[in-house]
Amino acid sequence: MLEAPLNTRKPSPERWFNRAYTIVYTAAIFALVYRHCYNLVYHPSFTTIFLLLADVVLALVWATWQAYLLNPIQRKVFPENLPKVVKESDYPGLDVVVCTADPFREPPVRVINTALSVMAYEYPTEKLSVYVSDDGGSQLTLFAFMEAAKFAKHWLPYCRKYDIMDRSPEVYFGSDSFFFPEAYQIKVMYETMKAKIEKVVDTGTVSPNLITDERWLKALDKWTPTFTPQNHPAVVEVLLESNEDKDITGHPLPNLIYVSREKNKSVHHNFKGGALNSVIRVSATLTDAPIFLVLDCDMYSNNPKTALYTLCHYLDPKVDPNLALVQFPQCFHDINKVDTYGAEHLPEIRTIPMGMDGICGTMFIGSGGFFKRQALLGSPASIGPSNIKEAKTHCLGNKSMKSDDILAVAHRVAGCQYEENTKWGLEMGFRYGSLVEDIYTSFRLQCQGWTSVFCDPERPSFLGNSPMALSDLLLQSKRWFVGFLEMVTSKHNPITYGFKYMNPIHALCYAHYNFRPFWAIPIVIYAFLPQLALINSYSIFPKVSDTWFPLYAFLFLGAYAKSLFEFLVAGGTFVKWRNSTRMWLALGCSSYPFSMVDWVLKSLGLSTMEFNVTSKVLDDDLKKRYEAGLFEFGVESPLFLTISIAAVVNLLAFLMGAIHVLKNGGFEELFAQLFIAGFGVINSWPIYEAMLLRSDKGKMPMMTTLKALGVASVVYSVSSLAF
Repeated sequence: MLEAPLNTRKPSPERWFNRAYTIVYTAAIFALVYRHCYNLVYHPSFTTIFLLLADVVLALVWATWQAYLLNPIQRKVFPENLPKVVKESDYPGLDVVVCTADPFREPPVRVINTALSVMAYEYPTEKLSVYVSDDGGSQLTLFAFMEAAKFAKHWLPYCRKYDIMDRSPEVYFGSDSFFFPEAYQIKVMYETMKAKIEKVVDTGTVSPNLITDERWLKALDKWTPTFTPQNHPAVVEVLLESNEDKDITGHPLPNLIYVSREKNKSVHHNFKGGALNSVIRVSATLTDAPIFLVLDCDMYSNNPKTALYTLCHYLDPKVDPNLALVQFPQCFHDINKVDTYGAEHLPEIRTIPMGMDGICGTMFIGSGGFFKRQALLGSPASIGPSNIKEAKTHCLGNKSMKSDDILAVAHRVAGCQYEENTKWGLEMGFRYGSLVEDIYTSFRLQCQGWTSVFCDPERPSFLGNSPMALSDLLLQSKRWFVGFLEMVTSKHNPITYGFKYMNPIHALCYAHYNFRPFWAIPIVIYAFLPQLALINSYSIFPKVSDTWFPLYAFLFLGAYAKSLFEFLVAGGTFVKWRNSTRMWLALGCSSYPFSMVDWVLKSLGLSTMEFNVTSKVLDDDLKKRYEAGLFEFGVESPLFLTISIAAVVNLLAFLMGAIHVLKNGGFEELFAQLFIAGFGVINSWPIYEAMLLRSDKGKMPMMTTLKALGVASVVYSVSSLAF
């Protein structure tokens, strides 16, 4: 063992409790299934069948969740020990890709802040390159980066001189912590640049008189009247070149390159994976760094040492030669105090990756992942182990990246025809075939034999934005779940394919994600069946004095208590956990079932799922309502309608059931159903509030409320025929 290790790992102390709990809870599940089967044989009914179906699905998805809890591990890194292992001059090159797609939903000012924050990494600038992957092909985004290239000459030396931690200018100047002599001068420069960019975005075009560099003016000439986001040639522009461009102190600047892949009707992969593969090829032509960071446009760097943390894994003498990915958690800076939508995803950013890391490695989650470039080019067997300390970091020789012949090659590999009759998207690069190309790609890589690690430093490495409008969150979730279903039905199913090529427990971890849409089945059943039976005073659960009742109580309370425990261990609070579980129920009545419908329609060729960029534009009124913890409805959506119907049915059932018990008795027989309906009412409070008590723009649309009441009335009337 090194006297000065670069990283350490130790098992999480909760693993023994998790394992004991799993054994006990599994026994309780088998007892419940036995009771359902007994009732199905001796007291068959549609109610018995539906309850059995609901509990079996819950049990199966719960079982896959336990895979994360068997052996979670905790890692620590020691970047201060790097000089004892490798010289700074021997650091490998690092290519960073910042992904964006729409200047109106992803404001260019926010994108350049992300890029500037990674350009200011504590890393040798001559080994650092930042690529802007603009899948929307917007001259507005290119103009913003032309301005950012000029501002970087002042911003980067300022960060370096004073060891600034917040290296996103928007974040740094948004606080009152700056007090260095040059700070106010640089802030004026930043605000001037920001105003200029926002004005251009507002007008929708770039005026030639705003450009002083003839080379950049020529670049904007590509935006002809026929140039559209869906149909345009490849654009590759080198805005900064380390060999030529210096900051105001004479220090080399990182490379800054804008890339927009060619797009036309022949492009059949219009999602993020296609854009990333294009940039992988362009970067191989220009810089060919052995480490490759993928970053969403709103996930700015919050820790300038992040690249060094990554080297603590890749440069460790004991490193697995098949290490392909160092994944950092996706954290968010704009979550309100109570996390109204459960958007912090604490189990996803801590419990899941720590659990997978203890088996064979965590998954790629779309952003904050440092890849070994070779891993994206083939299997370990086909490429062989990589000694990244000896890997080249530049393939141009004495040529400039701006030379015509080099740019000609870069444009060619960025073309939409380049991948034809190749393994790109199939066995190389980011894999096509699922809307969740990030998880799908990491699954395929790990089936090939590549491994990964999870790195979670005390100061978050990246901070991003979460949806503030409920419609954005539900639509985003629905798209993810369609992608999971695509994986389930592909030949690369985590069960059939994963069990063959990876550790079975590891395969179950992926299966949990893929099976999440099936939560729709038990959630919808429990959102309606007990309630409709209660409306008709029909008992479907054991009465309180029945010997089977404690089993039901244990299964419910045990599941929620364990969920709370895991949430608190991951760093959450009780209030945030409550809101997270409430959103789980809301998703079960909206995004989960709608994703299954969309997937069926897409499989039949009746629907084409499009990639919808989540809006990152801030609305002041919306932000105020979000900070107040209010749900944001405001627009008509089928996703809101199904949630509203469930809320109305639960309220109706609880009131009618309570009245029946008060008048006629039967509390013991109907207690479980009263409890479930009451539980639904408590979790539906934001919906009732939006329907009846609010008058702001975020309230539930009146038409949605009326439709929900109408459908609930029909359901109530029909239920009397079934019970």
